[in-house]
Amino acid sequence: MRPVRFVALGDSLTQGVGDPAGDGWRGWAALLAPSLAEAAADVQFTNLAVSGAQTRDVAERQTPAALELRPDVVSVVIGVNDTLRRTFDIQAVAAHLDEVYATFTRAGATLLTACLPDPGAMLGLPGSLARPLARRQRAVNTVVHALSERYGAVHMHAAEGVWITDRALWSADRLHPGERGHRQLAVRFHALLTEAGRATGRPPSPEPEFPAPTRAASLLWLATAGTGWVVRRCRDLLPQLLRLAADELRHRARGTSGRLDVSASAAVSAALAALAEGTGEDAEAQRRPAGTGTRPAVIPGPTRATAMPGTAGPATPAVTGREVTAPGAARDVTVLDAGREVAMADAAREVTVPDTARPAVGAQAGRTTAVTG
Repeated sequence: MRPVRFVALGDSLTQGVGDPAGDGWRGWAALLAPSLAEAAADVQFTNLAVSGAQTRDVAERQTPAALELRPDVVSVVIGVNDTLRRTFDIQAVAAHLDEVYATFTRAGATLLTACLPDPGAMLGLPGSLARPLARRQRAVNTVVHALSERYGAVHMHAAEGVWITDRALWSADRLHPGERGHRQLAVRFHALLTEAGRATGRPPSPEPEFPAPTRAASLLWLATAGTGWVVRRCRDLLPQLLRLAADELRHRARGTSGRLDVSASAAVSAALAALAEGTGEDAEAQRRPAGTGTRPAVIPGPTRATAMPGTAGPATPAVTGREVTAPGAARDVTVLDAGREVAMADAAREVTVPDTARPAVGAQAGRTTAVTG
């Protein structure tokens, strides 16, 4: 019997930043991999995630490399770096994610997705700076929810809740999980995959293997890699973020802040509607796995979703007839999807992924390794 092939795509979160091991990073995906089969040696794990990657990088670079590996399980946790660029475009994000999800669904792989916390909230930014970032994160999360439904992904809702405020789960940068946090992600994904019949091994341990970094080591990391990330974001994002903050303050003074939320919701609806319209039957065929016929519907197989402990999302999204309600705190965005209404949640926020240069353990340059435990 051939081994289970698990390929992880994404940015520094999936690369493992915050969970040091040796001279590199390990992370939730590497912790999850041995649990996919009864014997760790029966799993081949490849980590293609790159720090700083955006949805376009996953679509254009990581996906072709992953397809060559013929994966059985693929994780795609991406999108936050898009929100931290002045070029942020939710329609482009939706198009890239739709392309990636469709590609792996057609290939027959089990797709893992997640939405994670808002970086502005994690960093404790002032309201006028945090709100524009939060609005972008909600937009990305709404798209991820909708497309996870469409393609039957194994989706984890971890955008809010107690785990965000538990400092023991987070690294010194307040942006990436520490070892405990990465283990929480691995444990929750394993539970979902077990429920879906795609994981047969013992669950990853939630207890850390290594002592937490000392305060001195954490400060050293912040002063080196962390400072470099701040400098790069100041050159790229900060000028636009300041303009968005000024716009936020003007609307607040006029009592019209709600218009900004309405505008963001409309942009998400337009992005999803553009995907639904496509170009007729050919576009629908591209979104369906091979051999599923021609009926214009959500990809077969309801999303298997869970919420991190303490989050507001329900354990499983409700699917009734042709109306799909995604998990989250409130229903505030309605989009037309190929002739049916998809009521989306007010998806809470997602974790940031600053650029760092530290390599992922066992996965440099996309190297495939047999998991040994």
